[in-house]
Amino acid sequence: MLSSGGSGVTMSLAGRVALITGGSRGIGAATVRMFRQAGAKVVFNYRSATKEAEAIVAECGGAAVCRAVEQTLSTPEDGAALVRAAVAAFGRVDCAILNHGVWPAHDAPIAEMTSEQWRSTMGTNLDSVFGVVRTAVAQMKIQPKAQAQVGSARGHIVLISSTAGQRGEAFHVDYAATKGALISLTKSLSTELIGEGIYCNCVAPGWVATDASAGVLSDPVVSKKLLSLIPLGRPAHVDEIAAPVLFLCTPFAGFISGEIFNVNGGAVLVG
Repeated sequence: MLSSGGSGVTMSLAGRVALITGGSRGIGAATVRMFRQAGAKVVFNYRSATKEAEAIVAECGGAAVCRAVEQTLSTPEDGAALVRAAVAAFGRVDCAILNHGVWPAHDAPIAEMTSEQWRSTMGTNLDSVFGVVRTAVAQMKIQPKAQAQVGSARGHIVLISSTAGQRGEAFHVDYAATKGALISLTKSLSTELIGEGIYCNCVAPGWVATDASAGVLSDPVVSKKLLSLIPLGRPAHVDEIAAPVLFLCTPFAGFISGEIFNVNGGAVLVG
């Protein structure tokens, strides 16, 4: 909903239901909080962080407006099951945020990378994304538009890619390949779905300060090298990623589809 007045501009998602993958920590948790602050009901999944997930649900208003689903995402069937759980919880899915993913922290030269690592990364970062997107789009097509939606928007999909998907990442080719595929998937979905009022965009972060990146960013030698490649000189805060995701699901982004929204402190400049 678009709103402006004496109190400023409001990005409201009242009446919407958002499904956010990987929502128990890091970027996902920040996105869950921000979507709830915008008025959306939220369903998010977690794999093993039960206490963290329960704490976020409580913080965000309880089960009446926020649900955590224990669901591993490594196959298309896993993704489909999560969408069904979201529909069972709140009756619909208006926004699907594909935030989950794995980044094997150890360096793996291509000549030494195991088939098991390749398949595992592909399963989590790509196969399960396909399952969520396929099932969410099918749901968006059959459900009535949310009353609060403006214009032709029937649904929103936001994929979380990475700078690695744009410039590659040596010794992490499995991760970079999946994130590059998400960029291509964004463009393909936009071309296919925008005529039906389903928007698909992508947010591509650079380094973000999270639990997952803490080990790398706390290493004085490695972090100095990484931060030297970021003109802004620091990693992003999780809210600086969650906010663009939220924006892309509002009518303020009503003329944006198929876009790769780069949030990287100036590290990768692409048009």
